[in-house]
Amino acid sequence: MWRRVASFFPFISSTKSSTLSQLGPTLKIWESFTTGAPIPVNHGISSKDSTPFITFVLGGPGSGKGTQCAKIVDTFGFKHLSAGDLLRREIACNSEFGSTILDTIKEGRIVPSEVTVRLIRREMELSDNHKFLIDGFPRSEENRIAFERIIGAEPNIVLFFDCPEEEMVKRVLNRNQGRVDDNIDTIKKRLKVFEALNLPVVNHYAKKGKLHKICAVGAEDEIFEQVRPVFAGCEQVISES
Repeated sequence: MWRRVASFFPFISSTKSSTLSQLGPTLKIWESFTTGAPIPVNHGISSKDSTPFITFVLGGPGSGKGTQCAKIVDTFGFKHLSAGDLLRREIACNSEFGSTILDTIKEGRIVPSEVTVRLIRREMELSDNHKFLIDGFPRSEENRIAFERIIGAEPNIVLFFDCPEEEMVKRVLNRNQGRVDDNIDTIKKRLKVFEALNLPVVNHYAKKGKLHKICAVGAEDEIFEQVRPVFAGCEQVISES
């Protein structure tokens, strides 16, 4: 599959440099991928015939996605990829590309979907695993379209952790005590933004029959008992991927 995926941003290499210079600071992020040193690739998924088994894990802040992802990894052997963690790690490594991402965020601009997808794709290509949990992405329809275009595949499964607003607010406040930015008002604003952007993605995959809605209220183990059958029922398909 990976050999058939189109190269990242093919239009960049065919565009005149004078045009590129007019596209602004965001393009620097794209150029970091297309002009930087080649990323070393091990004998992971890129050299295998296995088709990756992709699971999107969606849900608002405080819905328990991370906790359940850890249980899925332990039980079914998936590779967990958090979009937010990948961006933060790139920034923390103090690379030129990470610095450009940080500058983009500081300037109040959104990191382009293509950048996040490229980071996800790099991790998939470098992994010896072919089963992936992609946590917190896509957050919007624009994210979804970019992923499917660049990766060249749709998710096999989409988990949506459905949690009432008041429960998510309570969880976020409890886990981030002392953080100024996590008061009730700011959390509710984050949840409103999440709902507006993420609901179209949820509805899209629901129409395709790929969505598994999980009631994210209750004890961690109780919630996982709803998750377990989703993957248990797909084990043969996963092993044949």
